[in-house]
Amino acid sequence: MPNSSGLRISRLAIAASLALGASSAIAAQGPGVEAGAASPLTQLVMTILVYGASAAVVGAGLIGALRGN
Repeated sequence: MPNSSGLRISRLAIAASLALGASSAIAAQGPGVEAGAASPLTQLVMTILVYGASAAVVGAGLIGALRGN
């Protein structure tokens, strides 16, 4: 049976990925590979947020798996 700290980490990781994904969608690029209306700085910040959130979610999952939760 999973303990409460493992569930708390999972819920936090899911909530963080949803929150960061929603905020970065506002300045999303256009269709295909062409750049949209977002400035290069905004696109850089979006990239850091999206890949950082992905790394945090994967890291939390790996830590949970290594702990055996």
